[in-house]
Amino acid sequence: MDLLTFRTDLDAWIETNRAQLTPVEAGEGTLAGQLAHLAIVKKLAYDADFGRYGWPERVGGLGGAPIYRALLGERLTAEGFVQPGGWSMTEVLAPTMIDFASPGLAAEVVPLLLSGAEHWCQGFSEPGTGSNLAALSCKAVQTDDGWLVNGQKVWTSHAQLSDRCVLLTRTGTRESAHRGITALFVDMDTPGITVRPIETQHGVDEFCEVFFEDVLVPDARRLGEVGGGWAVAMDLLPYERSTALWHRGAFVHRRFVDLLGDAEPDALDPRSVGEVAMKLFALRAVSRGTQYRISAGDRLGAETSVDKLLLGLTEQAVYDLVADGLADRVVAGEDPASRRWRSEFLYSRAATIYGGTSEIQRNVLARRVLGLGEES
Repeated sequence: MDLLTFRTDLDAWIETNRAQLTPVEAGEGTLAGQLAHLAIVKKLAYDADFGRYGWPERVGGLGGAPIYRALLGERLTAEGFVQPGGWSMTEVLAPTMIDFASPGLAAEVVPLLLSGAEHWCQGFSEPGTGSNLAALSCKAVQTDDGWLVNGQKVWTSHAQLSDRCVLLTRTGTRESAHRGITALFVDMDTPGITVRPIETQHGVDEFCEVFFEDVLVPDARRLGEVGGGWAVAMDLLPYERSTALWHRGAFVHRRFVDLLGDAEPDALDPRSVGEVAMKLFALRAVSRGTQYRISAGDRLGAETSVDKLLLGLTEQAVYDLVADGLADRVVAGEDPASRRWRSEFLYSRAATIYGGTSEIQRNVLARRVLGLGEES
């Protein structure tokens, strides 16, 4: 199917299924409710084949370029049918599973993620290591039965509602840094795993602490080589800072348009509106280019930090404008629309932190793209 036909058929499918695709509470529900609705939308899209285009046939896909996936995610997030973070987790984790899991494991589990039968999380960050991923200490020791994992992760999105986790563990010495890291694919109902949700300032238990105490993971669930976990991380992170941001950018752009419709005409400074519009245009232009690079088969790398930097700055600029144009509603409004604006404004404060801080992104670009030397 060519992209124009895909787009036309997708538009028709959305209009036919709009009632089933629209959340009952229009974004006002719990995280559990949002992810339950996400599963419904993913199954609808998968059964209609739209959720299968752009994925390899060996994992239940129908082939074709990844641009099909980008278009589907753009439409579903921009329309508000799903939250960008939940939908994009598939784009972050599935490509890495396809690249690093054994063919049999990938064929078994990736269709479960694509179709909404399962939800997965990403176990990377740890207390005390900040953005220095290579300093992680969650330890895995090889035994006759597999890998015995002990340690802790933090900021693990949706862990309390996830079926599986892509987990980075320390299998070598701390001195070996990234050469001593191994990636595992862990069932979240394995004995020894304890999950403690963390409530964010916008009132959602989005993040979690996850504790591992003598958690046994079969070696068949290893992703890549022993000691090759850094390659897994470097494969995954560009997707977190590329396709996922295309979806987030589509959502933020839609909310910018909503703001212009909701605010009183004299509540917004025209110059500020123009500046934010230019930021959105720049973000979407750069992010669009990244989607076409992926579809052309290019290998993504450190340059995707540009996408992440632009997303953080643009999202905060949009919601700063929301605070100006809808101040009373953001501060004190109690109708559903006002609560949504307030929640989104509070969440936007983290846009320059989640997925890698802006400071780290600038450092990555300086050292790995511009070649300005090692960090002092």
